[in-house]
Amino acid sequence: MPGPPTNVCVVLLDSLNRHMLGSYGGHEFDTPNLDRFAADHATRFTRHVTGSLPCMPARHDILVGALDFLWKPWGSIELWEQPITRVLGAQGVTSMLVTDHPHLFEVGGENYHTDFGGWDYVRGHEGDLWRTHADPSWVGSPAMPARAGDWWLKKQFGDLGLHRGYDRSRTFFREELDYPGPRTMTEAARFLREATPHHDNWFLFVDEFDPHEPFDTPPPWAGRYHDGDWDDEWIIWPPYAVGAQADGKLTDAEGRHIRANYGAKLSMIDHWFGSVLAAFDEQGLWNDTALIVCTDHGHYLGEERGGRDIWGKPGVPQFEPLGHTPLLIHWPGQAGGQTCDALTTNVDIFATIADAYGATVEHRTHGRSLVPLLTGATSSIRDWAIGGVYGNWVQVTDGDHKYARASAADNFPLSMWSNRWSTMPVHITGYGDLPKPDDRAFLDRMPGSTVPVIRQPFRDGDLLPFWVGRHNIDDHHLYRLDIDPDEQENRVGDALETEMTDMLRSALKEIDAPNEQLERLGIA
Repeated sequence: MPGPPTNVCVVLLDSLNRHMLGSYGGHEFDTPNLDRFAADHATRFTRHVTGSLPCMPARHDILVGALDFLWKPWGSIELWEQPITRVLGAQGVTSMLVTDHPHLFEVGGENYHTDFGGWDYVRGHEGDLWRTHADPSWVGSPAMPARAGDWWLKKQFGDLGLHRGYDRSRTFFREELDYPGPRTMTEAARFLREATPHHDNWFLFVDEFDPHEPFDTPPPWAGRYHDGDWDDEWIIWPPYAVGAQADGKLTDAEGRHIRANYGAKLSMIDHWFGSVLAAFDEQGLWNDTALIVCTDHGHYLGEERGGRDIWGKPGVPQFEPLGHTPLLIHWPGQAGGQTCDALTTNVDIFATIADAYGATVEHRTHGRSLVPLLTGATSSIRDWAIGGVYGNWVQVTDGDHKYARASAADNFPLSMWSNRWSTMPVHITGYGDLPKPDDRAFLDRMPGSTVPVIRQPFRDGDLLPFWVGRHNIDDHHLYRLDIDPDEQENRVGDALETEMTDMLRSALKEIDAPNEQLERLGIA
């Protein structure tokens, strides 16, 4: 009988839509390898939800274990924090990062890789600065005519000067194994085959940017799910918009085309995930290695809320297509094909990794280990989970009900706590960087920390960090997911709202959230 794992492998597939996986009831696209993993080896979690958002904040949840969206927007690991990789390294555990995620190598994400024992960065995804011009070489040369990355912005606002990779200076790749996603999975499988025999204990983190946009794929995936001939330029960069089809700005045919292109990339990366499963089979890793498949968030592809179609990751609450995410975990000694209905969230993945290695960190964390759920020792580890985007809605759920509380009045007070001053890079000419702290800033402390931290208060008229909400005042949302999983009836004003407001208030106080967040939300 296998014992607890000596190794852990995490495969994060960016923007992985739960409802499109066969193992979660999806029928639109093919995901045979993820489905086989769920059926033969994994426990399928049915109530896993997002925490801090979007991309880098979610990775902070998983690698650092602390929700950060209430204190800062998008940023690096701070001085008072210890990523799990640093602690594991001190314990003699070999850690390896295999990734094609460009945000890990630019300002705002630049120090997540530094504490790994080794890292392999596969170049060329999204806005990766690996070329300064369109590359006509053997890894360049467009394979299909496609609209540029700023096509939607130009259609709405004219030329904003989008640049640095999004104009396709990354270019298309000719062969499937030239694409970043397949190469990343191949390199992960190589580590599992070649490196693991040399290490007694290891931790592998595969941060795979697919099926994130751009939704470009080579044959045989390209056009796999089109419902007819497409004679126009392909749309591989989806709009970030609400009501694009309802307002007549995106045709139904364009919407189906975008959705089909996402599906093609989903099926492609599922295929190459099979190389990781093959390495587990060949090396006999199922007996001593945990395999966790997760994501940062989903991606809207025309799903409707309030009668409006939603695309990308626009400024809306985390509705189910984006915020209710898949989680599949193989735990040695536990049979595959099991289901766990407990409420869980991404900081719990950090706690589970730490539990597997008997590791502890010094900073305040917010997760709870999933091991008792996996072994059947308990059926629940938390009563609520919270999440959101800095300066936007703050959400709380108990698994059956979800409440998204918007700001009251003018979205202030709002401050940023950070000693590594950054926000999400926005590659638009003339869009300035986040201003440096000014004379309103002062030194404060994070909960549980004695390290001084710069706290910058904001006020109306400031250039705020990217993603901060500006038009959602008093736009609260309350849904009974147990009877309304598609969130079609907003129950704000029902007696349930008082109960969920109390739950949100208690949750924020339990994690020592800034008092100004309760004031901003009007629940102090």
